[in-house]
Amino acid sequence: MSALIWNLLSFVVALGLLVTVHEFGHFWVARKNGILVKKFSIGFGKTLFSWRDRQGTEFIIAAIPLGGYVRMLDERVDPVLPQFADLAFNNKTVPQRMAVIAAGPIANFIFAIFILAVMYLIGVPTLKPVVADVTPNSIAAAAQLPNEQKIVAVNGEAVRDWQAISLLLVGQIGSDNVNFTMQDPETQAEATYQLDLRDWRFDPDKDSIFASLGLIPKQAIALLEVASLEKGSAAEISGLQMGDKFIAAAGVSLQRWDQLVQIIQNNPGKPIPMLIERHGAEVRLDVTPQSRTMPDGFHQGFLGVAPKVQPLEDSMFFQQQYGPVDAVWQGTVRTWQLVRLSFSMVEKLLFGDVSVKHLSGPISIAQGAGNSADLGLIAFLSFLALISVNLGVVNLLPLPILDGGHLMYLVVELLTGRPVSEKAQETGFKIGAFVLLMLMGIALLNDISRL
Repeated sequence: MSALIWNLLSFVVALGLLVTVHEFGHFWVARKNGILVKKFSIGFGKTLFSWRDRQGTEFIIAAIPLGGYVRMLDERVDPVLPQFADLAFNNKTVPQRMAVIAAGPIANFIFAIFILAVMYLIGVPTLKPVVADVTPNSIAAAAQLPNEQKIVAVNGEAVRDWQAISLLLVGQIGSDNVNFTMQDPETQAEATYQLDLRDWRFDPDKDSIFASLGLIPKQAIALLEVASLEKGSAAEISGLQMGDKFIAAAGVSLQRWDQLVQIIQNNPGKPIPMLIERHGAEVRLDVTPQSRTMPDGFHQGFLGVAPKVQPLEDSMFFQQQYGPVDAVWQGTVRTWQLVRLSFSMVEKLLFGDVSVKHLSGPISIAQGAGNSADLGLIAFLSFLALISVNLGVVNLLPLPILDGGHLMYLVVELLTGRPVSEKAQETGFKIGAFVLLMLMGIALLNDISRL
């Protein structure tokens, strides 16, 4: 229950902040263009708090923290006295109205740059992107990617950390190939390797993006020794104890923790004969993993045990920390990468390269907010930047109920010299609302299936 409350609080803080930023963008540009803003609401439903400023705007905090709105004076919905007609949104020029509509998503992008710049000013502890090993018979193995070398570029774009690599790789889903530039740590010589992606199948509910390619990053090593057991788990029920060392499972001699994980996942609800070392003596156990249903309907084994971890040497880490100007530049670069990736993923959803089962809704966002907050300030700021960019991109989609739809109507008005008819707008809003509700429903179902 405490985890649920923490996730909920983190979600409310994160979404409330990002919605405030978005709506403030609309509000600020509207006022700068001489438009009367009647209401500025954070949340929907019943009003919890409200106040008015000297210019007559009512500021509202509402009960349902899943969005917000800015309501401007508009002759199409409000009776407006002639002396106040110039303050109405509909009487402003098309470029002015476009600026007001676009200001919300732009505010989200600027906020992401600011958050990331703050991160880089504070300093981000970063793991160097060194490949420890390559999984046999994988895409990386087919490309003959070398071990113990650092990835310095993806498709010619310089990278410094695994996050930058993952952003570029996700954008390559549906492509034919990707080029990795690797650097030898001793000679500093660089060589480029081409990974054939035509048979690449990436499912984030099953594997990391690197595991799906057969890449094993050099990171803290999970040893074949039990560090902790989840209470009431299959591991505890089967008699495993802290300090036990796994020697073999299902007749397979174990060398790495990921081998054990694979065996467990492939045997849900089935007894697995295991050979372990306990206090210097060999012990045989039959361990039956619990069965968990994954979003794709398949069942996966779960044991409930965590391994002892051998940390990496300090030389594998570096601090990404910059002065004010460079921090803003790095924040801008990373925000642009996130924007580009978000639009790319929308395109891949439309063309079927990415399944709609990967859409996430409020439950997943709440879990992400809570988990990132658990990991500390840097992780939470990074999460905020990602969601801020996604919020901006989603609002720019050309659905009439979103900012992008309003911009689409205004572009038509700019080109034709007359506004889109109210009947056409109303039809568009209904279609947009249906599509949006359908996507939200899919995202919510995906969230529930992941619980």
